Amino acid sequence: MSGHNKWSKIKHKKGATDAQRSKIFSKHSSLITMEVKKANGDTTSAGVLAAVERAKKDSMPKDVIERALAKGSGAGAAAMEEIMFEGYGPGGVPLLIHAVTDNNNRTAPLIRHAFSKAGLELGAPGSAAWAFTKTADGYTPNTPMELDEETGQKLADFLETLEEQDDVTNIYTGADTAE
Repeated sequence: MSGHNKWSKIKHKKGATDAQRSKIFSKHSSLITMEVKKANGDTTSAGVLAAVERAKKDSMPKDVIERALAKGSGAGAAAMEEIMFEGYGPGGVPLLIHAVTDNNNRTAPLIRHAFSKAGLELGAPGSAAWAFTKTADGYTPNTPMELDEETGQKLADFLETLEEQDDVTNIYTGADTAE
């Protein structure tokens, strides 16, 4: 019965939970850094405060938030940039993928690979943006698409693949998500 004790179960469960939290915290850190950069180092601007508030809702530790604020104010912020990728998912659903990265030469091929692996193709700038309206919360589809169950599942699997990328912060889809 070696390896079947309570501690090993807890250790594996905690390891998986910690990895998931770490991914969420790194996304929040990059968003906070970008907001501070946009605000020219002003950590009291509305965008920065909103990003910090979202991070706090996900129980991000105070010292990690302070490091992200310092990075945005210092020299490390110059390397961070926001990128918007556009494409069409399963069933022709338009997608906008928002990423914050310090190396576009690493992020773009990863996103392109995720699309090609799914048998899809990444679009040119403006190819899918026309299907969305920019709002305070991000982007909303102009005319949401109805999907059958099979296509909806393919889209959900593809979105999960995209969300696994560390630099991806938000994904906006033109599918009807109301149930």
